[in-house]
Amino acid sequence: MAEYESDITRFIRELKQKKPDLERKQREGRALLWDKQLDFDELARWQASQVPQQPYVYQTKTK
Repeated sequence: MAEYESDITRFIRELKQKKPDLERKQREGRALLWDKQLDFDELARWQASQVPQQPYVYQTKTK
């Protein structure tokens, strides 16, 4: 008797067979957007430069 294979597992296996460079492209995309080294000095400067938002943003300033 053959071992059970779900539709999702079969789909992923077939997709990887059709596109052998898929995993490499996924890793490149992740590195582009997520795998970044943080510059904590730059982050602190960015946080310090934030302007507080007024309670109702669509209200014109009265002063």
